[in-house]
Order: sequence, then C-alpha cells, then structure tokens
Amino acid sequence: MFNWLDSIMTFLVENVFKISVDTKLGGSLHFFFYDTVKIIILLFIMIFAISYIRSYFPPEKTKNILSKFSGLKGNFLASLMGIVTPFCSCSSVPIFIGFVEAGVPLGVTFSFLITSPIVNEAAFAILLGLFGWKIAVLYVITGVIIGTFGGMIIGKLKMEKHIDESVYEIKVGSLDNQELTQKGRISFALANVKDIIKRIWLFLLLGIGIGAAIHGWVPEAFLVKYAGPENPFAVIVGVLAGIPLYSNALGTIPIADALIQKGVGIGTALSFMMAVTALSFPELILLKKVIKPKLIITFVIITGIGIILTGYLFNLIGYFLI
Repeated sequence: MFNWLDSIMTFLVENVFKISVDTKLGGSLHFFFYDTVKIIILLFIMIFAISYIRSYFPPEKTKNILSKFSGLKGNFLASLMGIVTPFCSCSSVPIFIGFVEAGVPLGVTFSFLITSPIVNEAAFAILLGLFGWKIAVLYVITGVIIGTFGGMIIGKLKMEKHIDESVYEIKVGSLDNQELTQKGRISFALANVKDIIKRIWLFLLLGIGIGAAIHGWVPEAFLVKYAGPENPFAVIVGVLAGIPLYSNALGTIPIADALIQKGVGIGTALSFMMAVTALSFPELILLKKVIKPKLIITFVIITGIGIILTGYLFNLIGYFLI
C-alpha cells in the first residue's frame, strides 16, 4: 500500500542525506521520515471519517443514551461509544462527573473510560498502516472486550460508595446539541482533524523518534532477552513499564512498531501501549480527585489483568495475522 512512500524515503535518505539505509543512522532516518508521513496520511483519512460519524454523537447525546442502559448491554454499548467518542486521559475527571450526574451506572461509566483512551480512530489508522487490517481489527475487538467486562465487573462489585461525595453535588451544564447540516458536519470533521493533529503532533513525533532510535541503535539481543517471546513474563514487564509513562496511543504505536521489528512479541508491545494509555499515573492522579483509593486500585487491577491477557493472546496468534 505504501511501497511508493518507502521508495521516496529511501531516495531521500540515500541521495539527499547521502547515508545508506543499511546503516544504523540511515535506517533510523528512513524509519522516522517514512512513519511520520504515512501516519499523517492515515490520521487525516481516519480522523475525518470517524469525526463525521461522531458529529451525530455529541457528549450530551452520549450521556443521554448511556443513562438509559444497564447490565452487559450498557457496558458493551459504552465501550462501542468509547471508540467513536474518544477522549484522552486528561478528560477523565469531567467525563466521570458528567456521566455520574446523568445517572449513568458506575460500571457502564468505567466501560467507557477504559475503552475510550485505548481505542480511537487515530490509533486504528496507525495500526492499520503498520500492522495490517487483521491486527488493527483484533486490537479494537480486544479493547472493547476489556472495556465491556472490566466495567461489568466494577458494576457487580457495587462500589458507588467509593465515589467522592462532592461528585454528586457538581452540576455539569448541557452542551449545545443543535443538529448540524451536512456542510456543518464536514466542517466539524475538518476542524477535528486540525485540532487533533495540533494537539498530538508532539507526542507523535516523540514516539516516532524513540521508535527510530530503537530501530537503529538498540541491540536486538537485549530486547529479545527481556521482552521477547521466550520470556514468559514479557507481557507483564511491558504493562509495568507502561504505567509510569504518559502519552496517548498515537505516541506509543511507533514505539511498539520498532519493538516488534526488533523481535519483541506483538502482544508485549501492544500491551505496553495499552498500559500507557489506560493506566498512566497522570490519569490515576486525576481520577483520585473524584474516586477513593479502593476503587482506583480495583480499576487498575481489573484493567491491568485484561491488558495482560490481551497481550498473551496477541503473542499467541499475532504472528499468524501479519
């Protein structure tokens, strides 16, 4: 699909920079330029398409829909809506407050909060370009499963008493929910493309830069030893390594790509990415403002176990899908 781009970047590195792509520096430069251009192209296409769909589901409408459902159906619907109405972890507190105020069950709320940062149109676009449609689709499916069952378990535990009392006293105003024209939806989608790329470009370039460094300079033997398929604890190591970091899926996918190219298991790399986006310390610190520690610990354990199981699943079947 992107063979033409690979040829252009090879020509750029070897004829403009006068560096062979077979060297460490040349390979790193090729990785950086190739992934940057390819990801931007995919981002534009996918963000525009999903943003157009999302124009039919503004936050206020999302809350109203989810407040009418409970049980497994509600958890599943919340996870699906987490895909088309993605929010970064910095939005977790206002989303949580808004959902609680709207009467959305706690378990359903967590299904949305788990899936939303893990699975979104931009992440799908990059996964599609780097790993193909099979891995991209399986990633989305497993993300929805983690959100659905993670939220369902939290709901079954009846942990509403572990929500800070102040949350119930906060009133979140309704957002403008006027119907858009087709022209308005296209304008909304284009504006969203611009807004998202403006907000994530630094994360993206940083992630691609780290990925390029790993691709060109980190010895394969080192990564394979500690995070390769032969290490039965590699997925757990990947998840634990991801929790202290803060980024979004866009910044971590290029790193995952570089790790996989170096021999790290697919599941290990993707579980690392999931942990960064769903269980980062900054998100947990923000959630602590409205959720008591016991519920936060429960959320981390349930989501972490789901991510670890997903990582092992990808390690088992991932290579058959590429």
